[in-house]
Amino acid sequence: MEKYKNIFRQWLPLAVAITAVCGLVYLAVQQELRQTANDPQIQIAEDAAAALENGAAVDSILPAGKVAIERSLAPFVMVFNDRGEVAASSAALHGETPQLPPGILEYVRTHGQDRVTWQPEGDVRIAAVVVRHQGAQPGFVLAGRSLREVEIREGNAELEAGAAWILTLAVTLVMCALGEWILSSKR
Repeated sequence: MEKYKNIFRQWLPLAVAITAVCGLVYLAVQQELRQTANDPQIQIAEDAAAALENGAAVDSILPAGKVAIERSLAPFVMVFNDRGEVAASSAALHGETPQLPPGILEYVRTHGQDRVTWQPEGDVRIAAVVVRHQGAQPGFVLAGRSLREVEIREGNAELEAGAAWILTLAVTLVMCALGEWILSSKR
């Protein structure tokens, strides 16, 4: 019984360290995937806002055609007037213009920009960037795109980190047991 206690005493600090390292690696990878999912939308929203401030017509900044956000990976743009009403949109959710959750535009009105994960329905998650624009007709521009592929990659990273965690725990436990066995046979 003492042998098992020695093995556990040697292994427990390793198990804690392995758990922390695997968790931190997964968290870093997940955050990198999610944060870079915003990159195209940042550029699209900022460029569209600048164009509107310089007098461009609202329709001229929209991508061609409607984007069915429940199934498409294509980026889309929504333009809101200063009252928060949809002025134009290339986004459609089951054929209708989706509604933005309350509070986002008020936050952007105060802070100038927001980057959010928007979930207009259960299995539709969007990486959205909303910016405020000024000019003759101030308002807001939202650029978004589906997180479907990013979430698949996040799931794969979770599986890989979990597999590495379990394998490393098992290998270190076996090595601690082997070390204890070797030491006890020399006594």
